[in-house]
Amino acid sequence: MKAAAFAFARPASLGEALTAAGAEARVMAGSQSLGPMLNLRLAEPGAIVDIRTLPELRSHRLEAGRLVIGAAVTHAQIEDGAVEDTTRGMLPQVARNIAYRAIRNRGTLGGSIAHADPAADWVNCMTVLGATYHLAASGGRRKVAAEAFMKSAYATVLEQGEILTAVELPAFTPRMRWGYYKICAKVGEFASAIGAAVRDPGLGLTRLLVGAVETRPLVLTDPAGALLSRGEAFREAAAAAIARAFPQADEVFVHQHVVALERAVQQMNEASQAS
Repeated sequence: MKAAAFAFARPASLGEALTAAGAEARVMAGSQSLGPMLNLRLAEPGAIVDIRTLPELRSHRLEAGRLVIGAAVTHAQIEDGAVEDTTRGMLPQVARNIAYRAIRNRGTLGGSIAHADPAADWVNCMTVLGATYHLAASGGRRKVAAEAFMKSAYATVLEQGEILTAVELPAFTPRMRWGYYKICAKVGEFASAIGAAVRDPGLGLTRLLVGAVETRPLVLTDPAGALLSRGEAFREAAAAAIARAFPQADEVFVHQHVVALERAVQQMNEASQAS
């Protein structure tokens, strides 16, 4: 199939893009998700607003140790080190394992996050990192925590005419360590389970995440410390937490996500021990 007819605009500035992003419009960056949806007629917008060349959305900068990455920065740019990494290797490693190089060359950070596929790597990575998203509309700008951005699968707090412009990461210290593990049927496919873990003693930060679920990622709290233990104690605590969050899940779902989380925590612990 081919896409239904639509108007097309490539604005020269973010202000023009916000004006063009009206009720009938869809915003497009890398088009790795929207493109197929258009051709299958799963999406039939009246207009497409192409924002991929906007300078404000393609930039990246450090502000008091906080990394701010423009939404139109591609996966490949992050993979190749064109964007400064404040996460001790997490960002390029995650980027390197997104789909295939041809997709990474065009797919964008903001496009992936705004599409809000629960199995998308940036959705899960930025949530466990405690990122903040910059949103802009013709009426003003706001910031939203990554953990609160997704409502459910493919649904976000973005309002009509609002554009995700940048992703802001906390000012991590040199003591920051991480683990990220995903289970895929084959290389390049979306994951069936994702586990992620981040610890930064300098910030007093520990975050564990279960991703590639039916809705937004699950951030786990662990007041008793069981999820940072090892062996059977960890697996029992993780399985119980996942089962509580997803009471309709079967044993395979729970097991896969326990394994992914356990391996992510192991990666983080091994990195801490090696330093």
